Amino acid sequence: MQVDFYQLTRDPAEQVLPAIAQKILSDGGRLLVVSEDDGQLARISKALWDFKPDSFLAHGKATEGQGNIQPVLLSHSVDAENDARMIALVDGQWREEALGFDRAFYLFAPDATDNARAAWRALGSKDGVERRYWKQDGGKWRQGP
Repeated sequence: MQVDFYQLTRDPAEQVLPAIAQKILSDGGRLLVVSEDDGQLARISKALWDFKPDSFLAHGKATEGQGNIQPVLLSHSVDAENDARMIALVDGQWREEALGFDRAFYLFAPDATDNARAAWRALGSKDGVERRYWKQDGGKWRQGP
């Protein structure tokens, strides 16, 4: 399984996540987005609706029911009602349950750097886990050390 660490130094999660979601959906996958912050989930929902001027990325909130039919499901918990094999942890909190997915996207702001470092170290000793670190370089993402 692969864990991609995204250090958000320029853009917040709600600006980064739609591009990740679009790629997953275009490849036929499903995504579970997890945050304990209702406000953040609301901003992400809006960003998914407004992703492109002439289209949106289909999604729903787990609290609204029918999560099983949503290609992108926004949730407070790591419960993939939508059978997602990809998970995005967008509130800077690592959750061990993410290891049950094929790929995890761990987005963290500067105030969650200590959490990210602890997760990076802990995952380094787990068999079958490949870690990748991404940082913003101007308007682009670059894989870094």
